[in-house]
Amino acid sequence: MTTATQAPIDPAVRARLTTRAALASVSMALLLLAAKAWAVIQTGSVAMLGSLADTALDVLASVITLLGVRWAAMPADEEHRFGHGKAEALAALIQVVLITISALGIAWRSVQRLGSGEGTTGLESGVVVSIAAMCATLLLLWYQRLVIRRTGSVAIATDNVHYQSDLLLNFSVIAALGLDQLFGWKLADPVFGLLIAAWLMYGAWNAASHSVDQLMDREWDDEARERLIALIKTHPELHGIHELRTRRSGGHDFIQFHIWLDPRISLTEAHRIMDEVEAVVKSEFPGVETIIHPDPRGLAEPGQELRA
Repeated sequence: MTTATQAPIDPAVRARLTTRAALASVSMALLLLAAKAWAVIQTGSVAMLGSLADTALDVLASVITLLGVRWAAMPADEEHRFGHGKAEALAALIQVVLITISALGIAWRSVQRLGSGEGTTGLESGVVVSIAAMCATLLLLWYQRLVIRRTGSVAIATDNVHYQSDLLLNFSVIAALGLDQLFGWKLADPVFGLLIAAWLMYGAWNAASHSVDQLMDREWDDEARERLIALIKTHPELHGIHELRTRRSGGHDFIQFHIWLDPRISLTEAHRIMDEVEAVVKSEFPGVETIIHPDPRGLAEPGQELRA
């Protein structure tokens, strides 16, 4: 679980920045798709074919990311009181299906190539396209990192991680073509094709696990929960907290907990204390949605008491 630590940002500005980053991703993927399709025709390389398939998925993934970012940025409404943040997780699951299908196809083609012993051609074309793709990917990664630092967007961060793997894929294509055509190792291309397929499956597994965590409302990690508890403990008028629950939905974090207060104070005083606790929490976790329930001190309820 990742919590936002950047300064609060206006929702409209955040939506605009994430949309621009997603559009940049779509545009670059389309350009590379055309270039790699030409390179596959020139080289006949399975590794290049794997890189082409990955780029085709990049186009779909970037479009899905764009739609997910736009959908998740929609404000809460009468039918979705907690907002639309889980749209990002749903979009990621669609990407997982596409990546898995592509990886299986590349693996099947690589096994066929292992049996036939067929080689590759067009070393220069494949290398030039791969180097150009790596340069373009580095530029996109740099721009995405700028947006991530401003917005803390989970969707753009996931897209950024995916494009980092593209650097490895393009390097693998160069290595496969070089080993095949310069050193005569015919097995290099299908072997690298299988490695690319395995890498895609690994990425799909990670993306699926993160998406399921969000959809199943998994708790924050221990480090984030400990920071949260330490903040709540700083208020001198709290006598205990329990029933702490946390979850993340897209770019939005939610926490709720019960606090023990002196049973003799007024409702106005209890409300003041809850407002102060909420302000302290939001100073460390900007934008978090907080729900606090007051209990009289000593009330017996289920749940772990986090402060005596």
